[in-house]
Amino acid sequence: MSAAAEFVIESAVNTVPAATPEAAAAHYAARLAFEADVSDVHTDLASGAPGIVVVDSRRQVGWDQAHIPGAVHIPTARIAELAPQLIGKDVTVVTYCWGPGCNGATRAALEFARLGYSVKEMIGGIEYWIREGFEVEDGAGVRTRTAPDALTAPVSGVSCAC
Repeated sequence: MSAAAEFVIESAVNTVPAATPEAAAAHYAARLAFEADVSDVHTDLASGAPGIVVVDSRRQVGWDQAHIPGAVHIPTARIAELAPQLIGKDVTVVTYCWGPGCNGATRAALEFARLGYSVKEMIGGIEYWIREGFEVEDGAGVRTRTAPDALTAPVSGVSCAC
């Protein structure tokens, strides 16, 4: 028998079998109940869709550097103190922080949930907001759209339309 005949290729993906379709559907439905992507958040803000408040949970230095126009700034450490004064419980709070390597938005979402708010985390944070070319605001005002990062978003500037 040749060495080639003895070599068996195994799937790294299927080392752990995929979930049943029913379990997968439950998992993905649950994820969508907890997360929103930057394109959907942008679409809602741009259209004036009611029912969401976007919260930047970073410290002051991050907020000053750039934030989503229309967002409310509540650093995570101050959510319990400030949220009841600034945000009604009749909306869905959408938290964000720096990006996918930061769990600040997750921590903020947990704080809002503990206070009884409906909450979702904006996956990708301000990093992916900027990568998609959406406007940001800083001390000088609103910066217009930039070109989307061609490796992470449609270069047409249209939302991902996934």
